[in-house]
Amino acid sequence: MKIITLNCNGIRSSLSKGLLEFIRHENPDIICFQETKAPVSEIDREEFRNLGYAVHTCIAEKPGYSGTAVLTKLKPKSVSVGFGDGIYASEGRSILIEYPDFFLWNLYFPSGTSGEERQKVKYKFLDSFMELAKPYTKKKKPLIVCGDVNIAHTDLDIHNPKGNQKSSGFLPEERAWVSKFLDSGFLDCYRVLQPETRDDYSWWTYRFQARKNNKGWRIDYFFITKSTKYKLESVSIKKEPVLSDHAPVVLDLQFT
Repeated sequence: MKIITLNCNGIRSSLSKGLLEFIRHENPDIICFQETKAPVSEIDREEFRNLGYAVHTCIAEKPGYSGTAVLTKLKPKSVSVGFGDGIYASEGRSILIEYPDFFLWNLYFPSGTSGEERQKVKYKFLDSFMELAKPYTKKKKPLIVCGDVNIAHTDLDIHNPKGNQKSSGFLPEERAWVSKFLDSGFLDCYRVLQPETRDDYSWWTYRFQARKNNKGWRIDYFFITKSTKYKLESVSIKKEPVLSDHAPVVLDLQFT
């Protein structure tokens, strides 16, 4: 099973930069998008269907904002769109699908970079999500969580940890949340296979030639519940082609 997650920062933009060619080359079973920034008509496209994918969408009420999508080759048992109520339900941040062997939850976590109020929304989202995810740690069938989490967990996951101690996305409280989430029964798939790798990032600001100089953050993840029902084969961050300010993350795993 090959699964890809990508914050495309506008699916129309990613398509103009070679997204279809990338999908053809990688040929994933499932691809999860965050920040699609488009209506259903611009996501559920004939080009995707011609490649063999069904398209599942979660659209924000605000036009051109947020949004998630999942493309699947195999038909899921069920698809749940939306997250919680209130602001979460309106921002297009969640699609949970179920297959016979696993659950997959595609999420676009809020950013707190625009100010204190959004940082509060982010913390509330984190706490609500952890409560909803906790029961899955007791299920026999594993849960895969993927998407743009908007948090770099450790010093290995950010180019300048000392200079970003007070930056949203690397705040002590956010990093502690990731540790607590992992302790609740989840694994960071990348770190399982590459525990000491540094300078391997999934997001770079468009400013200051950050990508050219590899001044990035690893904020796009695959998490999975601990289980004997699968074997992690590989997790890789694809720096080329450049489809967005984020890079696609590719997970290969085998169910036993």
